[in-house]
Amino acid sequence: MKRIIIFSILGMAALPMHAQPANKVEEDIRERTGATVEWQKENASRETAQTFVRKLLKRPLTVSSAVQIALLNNRGLQVTFEEIGIAQANVIEAVTLPNPSVDFDVQFPATAGVLNRYAWLVAQDFVQILMVPLKKKIANEQLQTTELRVAADVLELVAKVKKTYFMVQADQQLLLRLKLIQETTTASLDLSQKQFKAGNTTDLALLQAQAAYSEGRIEITQAETDLSEHKEQLTRLLGLWGTQTNWEIKGDILPVPDSSFPIAHLESLAVSQRLDLHAAHREVTMLASSLGLTKTFRWVPVLEFGFSGERDIDGALNMGPSFKLEIPIFNQGQGRIARGSAELRRSANKLEALAVDIRSEVRENRDKLSSLRDMAVFYHDNMLPMRIQIVNKALLQYNAMQLSPYELFLLKADELKAERGYINTLRDYWITRAELERVVGGTLTPHKESDSKKITPKKE
Repeated sequence: MKRIIIFSILGMAALPMHAQPANKVEEDIRERTGATVEWQKENASRETAQTFVRKLLKRPLTVSSAVQIALLNNRGLQVTFEEIGIAQANVIEAVTLPNPSVDFDVQFPATAGVLNRYAWLVAQDFVQILMVPLKKKIANEQLQTTELRVAADVLELVAKVKKTYFMVQADQQLLLRLKLIQETTTASLDLSQKQFKAGNTTDLALLQAQAAYSEGRIEITQAETDLSEHKEQLTRLLGLWGTQTNWEIKGDILPVPDSSFPIAHLESLAVSQRLDLHAAHREVTMLASSLGLTKTFRWVPVLEFGFSGERDIDGALNMGPSFKLEIPIFNQGQGRIARGSAELRRSANKLEALAVDIRSEVRENRDKLSSLRDMAVFYHDNMLPMRIQIVNKALLQYNAMQLSPYELFLLKADELKAERGYINTLRDYWITRAELERVVGGTLTPHKESDSKKITPKKE
């Protein structure tokens, strides 16, 4: 019943299996992101990666080059890769036969003329040998689980880099627009002060101009602080230091694409692609195998078989086989079985919870992205043209001396504020899109492995 519940929530018939360790991780990341990631186990590979990073830093950063630098240069990512090395070592340990034991005993007689008495025993634990195939299977499942979790962590880093990149790019563009707004408010304040001295304006109008100017200075300071903070966050994600921190991003943030991606069946796509979900499934399989191993050998006593020999004090030499059995009278593995059952139930519940959360996150980010796209299109097609048209008509009235300079400044400031809202909407759109890519599994389009495994998602 538990298995039926799990697959009902996941909405699929099977999960893809992983093959080779690091190479498989690198392949998964390349398919989902188009970037290269490498487990740098040797200094040569690290130097090659550093050379390529320096080459990328010679040009202004793009979102793709930032992702590539992070995948090659983030040292925390290499720490994560070493988890695969530990899992590989566990596989080697599982298939390695236990060493035989040797006991040697010598007794020295207290009576003169009597020979020393000694005995020896060479023994081997055969139960551990019988368990090698099953232990190897469990270790391999654990290795596959580790591979999946490492690949999921890599995709998490990719999403963080993209989101931080868009934040920096939007901060730069926003700061430029705020400075333009401040130029307008500065000119408005200067005019208000001159008119106030000439007696052509009121105290209230002057105070309003001064307040607008002060608010603009605060906004610029806050924008500069945000830009500095986000640049440092991106630098940290890229693993850069020293002179490498002098990177730059040029150009404005991209507008929303003309055509959006298909939003149907994104939940099923996420279920088929999310590597952490596959890792959770592999963990359930591994714990089930481990529990089965514990139950299978709970009644099998510890069996040591060997060869022993003894020379008595009279010089007689006796040799023969030796057996050692542990009788399971008190400890019959009850604790190990109870622990294994609890771990299996916990892992199965975590798998179900993760599947439910993934579907919810997909719907949340999908709906948010759709709303942000509509807002960005409305800004671009309606709000900004309307504000530009208002300023142009105001200029005509100003030239005809039907509008005051102060009113014209306010209308121009409103136009720049609308553009600021457009920039913020574009930033949120691309950040949400990067998050949706992560939630879906790294790419918004199915990759080859999912198709080849013929995963049958549940209809939505």
